[in-house]
Formats: sequence, C-alpha cells, structure tokens
Amino acid sequence: MLNIYIPMLTKIKAVVSENKVNDIKTLELVFKKEEDLKSFDYNPGQFAEISLIGKGECPIGIASSPTEEGSIKFTIKKMGTVTTGFHNVEIGDTVGVRGPLGNGWPIEEMKGKNIVVIGGGFAFSTLRSLVIYILDERYRKNYKDITVIYGNRDSGEVLYRDILEEWEKREDINVVLTIDREEEGWTREVGFVAAIVKKVAPSPDNAMAVVCGPPIMIRTAVAELVNLGWKDEQILNSLEMRMKCGIGKCGRCNIGNKFVCIDGPVFSLAELQKMPNEY
Repeated sequence: MLNIYIPMLTKIKAVVSENKVNDIKTLELVFKKEEDLKSFDYNPGQFAEISLIGKGECPIGIASSPTEEGSIKFTIKKMGTVTTGFHNVEIGDTVGVRGPLGNGWPIEEMKGKNIVVIGGGFAFSTLRSLVIYILDERYRKNYKDITVIYGNRDSGEVLYRDILEEWEKREDINVVLTIDREEEGWTREVGFVAAIVKKVAPSPDNAMAVVCGPPIMIRTAVAELVNLGWKDEQILNSLEMRMKCGIGKCGRCNIGNKFVCIDGPVFSLAELQKMPNEY
C-alpha cells in the first residue's frame, strides 16, 4: 500500500451466512482497482483492517487463501456497531481494506513437516486459509501429513461446511470435528477440543501445530500438546483477539515489549513464554 492509513476500495461479491443463528457471515470482496489486487500480497494467518463508511473499521483475519485468486474473504461475527454494519451489507456495496497486516503462519518453516491444525469456533478462519494453501496442488508436496481438529459448541456453529466435507473425502488429510455436548444426528466426536487433542494424540515427531480459538481453548489444547511431548518451538498460536489498529500506533495490543499487530498475531509458545502472561 502507498499509504497504510488510506484503505483500498473493494466491492462485495458474495455474502454467505455460516451458522444457524445467522450471526457469522463470510464476505467475499473484489478490489475496484487492479493495482490494489496485485499489491495485496498476503500469507495465511495475516489480517486486515476492513471498514464501512459511517460505521468505522475493525481488524479481521483473512479467511481466504492466497491460492484463491481474484478475491479475498473475511468471516465476521456480529458483535458491535461495525460488525453489525457488515452483517447488513448487500452485494455491490463498498468496503475499505487496509493491509495485509501482521506476520501470518510461517509456511516456509512448516515445509517438510507434519502439520496439526487445532481450531475452535469462528476463529477457524485463518486456519481455513492455511489448510487451503497447503492442500493446493502446487504446494501439497511441500508438506507431510495434515491433521485438522476443529471444535464448536454445537453443530449449528460449524463453519465452512462445504469445504470441510471436501476435506473429509480426501485421503491426504485427517479431519476431526467435535462439539461440546452430544446432539441427535451428530456422528463425529463429542467433547472439548483439548480432550479431543488428547484422544487423537498427534505425534510431535517432525511436526508443527498451529492453534487458534478462544483463549481458554488455546490454553487447554496447548497444555495437552505439551503433555504429549511437543516442544514450545513446535507450537504456534494466533493472538487474534489482541489485534487493534494494525500498525502499532494505538498501543492497545502490546504484551510486554511486543505489539501483536506488528510482531504477531502468530507467536510460538517459546516466544509467549518470554512475554508477560496477559494473553
């Protein structure tokens, strides 16, 4: 971007409701200028500040993969004024985008390793981006076994159902879905994510784990990985909940001497162990 303070303009191509209560939607955006599309060069795990005129802006993880060319996607939960505004948009409306921001998942460091993806709730968006990237025919050979553990409170909260079904049909990825409590018609796992991590017991041998979800899910899932013998350097976490202005100016995302918007949101557990326990 020529000026990080000035958003690039996009228009809404599609709006998809992701859950039964209709408070999580995915917006697909296309850039109005070709040069903006070319300059928006991002990695899985990064985020952007997206805005509506008259409403404001907010930081949202990029749900699309760089391999999904021509548009970008953001999955947004209705929580406040700005996010409610995004839930009321229509196809063709204008959305501002500042970014990409943050460091993203270390896709180069992950090459040649088994990948374990652990997610919970609507925080699965940047994990969606990572898995789609790894499964792309151009890059799949660079990574070994892939295991996805994804949990939700109930079946109505499961995001990206179509693509999850596609993954389940593939032989080169193991998808484990779980909900917190038993539910009629649910045939997958039942239990909190941490319990399922313990049950699946992914091996730490030549592997990296990426974790994103509610803070309590991150803490408990990471604890189970450590119990299974994973080293701090092998466990990556995304502190998306700490993202603020995106450029380290407001000072509201800092943890110790780190700015989540700039130095993160992705940190290894080894890095987090050196930081104040504020996350």
